[in-house]
Formats: sequence, structure tokens, C-alpha cells
Amino acid sequence: MYKKALIFFLVGMAPLGQLKAQEISKTSQQEFKIVTVVESIVPMGIGRSRIIDSKTQVDASAFATERTDGTKSNQKEISRKDIKIDELEETKLLNFFSATGINFQNIASNDAMISSKINSMITEGWKLTYVTSGVESNAGADDGQGIFITRLFFSRDLTIE
Repeated sequence: MYKKALIFFLVGMAPLGQLKAQEISKTSQQEFKIVTVVESIVPMGIGRSRIIDSKTQVDASAFATERTDGTKSNQKEISRKDIKIDELEETKLLNFFSATGINFQNIASNDAMISSKINSMITEGWKLTYVTSGVESNAGADDGQGIFITRLFFSRDLTIE
């Protein structure tokens, strides 16, 4: 009686063992993506503010070289035009400044656009893992340049069989 029960139990559990073995054979890797937000601090709408999302997969090793003695490099063999990608998503944003100074409505509008981008990335399975930012600010009357740049780092799990 016990032998029959044990046999039925083992036969019933066999498919579960196969499922567990399949789960173990899959390995999880991370995929990363960076979205860059560039917000101009040039007054009167002259600057260009954008959310930039590359749509091209690149192998960085194809553009890397190694130095042999710390000084010799074959970097000149790599053309800058070959590094540039053609496929990107460019979302227009507003500039931080208007003719009268800081435009808080523009900042709130940009926040809404950036939040929308983050939410759509999360819907696609991405997780916001890190944010970093920097600024090149206006250095006075002779400097009409300036940007505020934010990089949003996303990751998601890839399951490889």
C-alpha cells in the first residue's frame, strides 16, 4: 500500500521537478539603457531642450583601441562619423528661462514630460536604477551658453535559456 502511494507521489511530482530544472537552467542578466535629458538655460527660447533616447544597439568594443606602452594608440583609425547613430527618439522640452527670467511653468511642463517618459519606460519593463545630473551654467554677460543635463539609467532583467 505504501509502495503504491509512494509511486503515485513520485510520478505526480516528476513534472514539477522538470519545471524547476527548467527554471534553474535559465540565467538572468541585466540590460541597461540610458535616457538623457538636456534642458537649456539660454533665455528667450533660443536654446534647445530635449529628452534623448537612443534606439540603436551599439558594441562599444568595435570603437575601442588598446595602448601598447601608454602612449601609442591607433585611435586615429576610428572615425567619429562611424560612432554616430541615426536612430534616436527626440522629445522636445521647454527652456528654463524666458525673456523675463526663470519660467516656472516651463519647469513644471518639463517635469510632466520627463515623468511621462519614465512611466512609459517602467511600463516597458524598465526599472529606474540611477540618476545623475550636471550643469554648465551661464558665466556672465559674455557667455550665452548653458545646459542642465540629467542622465536616467534604466535596467531590466533578461532571461536567457
